[in-house]
Amino acid sequence: QVQLVESGGGLVQAGGSLRLSCVASGRTFSPYGMGWFRQAPGKEREFVATIMWSGDSTYYADSVKGRFTISKDTTKNTVYLQMNSLKPEDTAVYYCAAKVHSSLYAIDVRDFGSWGQGTQVTVSS
Repeated sequence: QVQLVESGGGLVQAGGSLRLSCVASGRTFSPYGMGWFRQAPGKEREFVATIMWSGDSTYYADSVKGRFTISKDTTKNTVYLQMNSLKPEDTAVYYCAAKVHSSLYAIDVRDFGSWGQGTQVTVSS
């Protein structure tokens, strides 16, 4: 059983930055990669970014490209999401998830297995 715990969310003004962390635990943790998703009130959960666990390949949603950076520390079983130039439309609950598909471009929610509980990010205008 894999457990994922996110942290780092909060309230920030537009143009500000936040760094989210996601720590994984469990004896069987060996994902193809990790991903970040977000869900705003009344909307479906949407893909934000993903990184492969082996190598440094990353892929981003167009809405965050150039502003967000996903990274990892495999020695700590941790993935990060650095969010810069935040906009009010970035307001959502952010979730990390372990990828169970071998393709970098597999970004549907069904391509991810274990999920964290989420961390709230609120960007004020």
